[in-house]
Amino acid sequence: MKTLLAILVLTFLLPLALKAGPGPSYWNEIQAFKRADSIAFPAANGILFIGSSSFTKWTDVKEYFPGYPIINRGFGGSTLEDVIRYVYDIVLPYKPKQVVVYCGDNDLAHDVPADEVVLRFKTLFAMIRTNLPHARIDFVSIKKSPSRAKFYAAVDRVNHTLAQFLKKQPNADYIDVTTGMLDASGQPREELFLPDRLHMKPAGYAIWKTAMLPYLLK
Repeated sequence: MKTLLAILVLTFLLPLALKAGPGPSYWNEIQAFKRADSIAFPAANGILFIGSSSFTKWTDVKEYFPGYPIINRGFGGSTLEDVIRYVYDIVLPYKPKQVVVYCGDNDLAHDVPADEVVLRFKTLFAMIRTNLPHARIDFVSIKKSPSRAKFYAAVDRVNHTLAQFLKKQPNADYIDVTTGMLDASGQPREELFLPDRLHMKPAGYAIWKTAMLPYLLK
């Protein structure tokens, strides 16, 4: 795993560091998390939700999973690149027993090729695994949003590739929330989405709860 991490650092993290200028994306959001932590730092061994706006907007997530020590650190419309940038700020300090990632949706929407999205997740996975060797790491499948229909083939490619990758990793899971959000013809159910046809109504999150609950650690 250390060899894998070194390769990923050279191929992805170093270019990321070189192109990251002053005031990187979502700096204010990260500082808000840190201010909240300075007032009441979450207990270790929690379940960390990290990723993009589908987690950010799940503001009542603890009500869906009562009794589970969830820390929600979804931020903005983040990409996997953004999550990688802030691993040492809002992932590792919490010493979570489980890290649940929903991200990659926005990468694809920014025309990042599916294979690079996979590489980005593998980089994030390697960083977490190296620093938190006992944490369970889960990837929540990328949903198919009606407003992003042109990316469905790429969504399928990323989801399938990461499902196969995680199947081979110890203490890791691929959580399929996508299938439950499709109708009989394989299209996303419009009634699950807000008018922007991207973010979800409570009915969509209810499907996520059903899919995710069996994987969460008590």
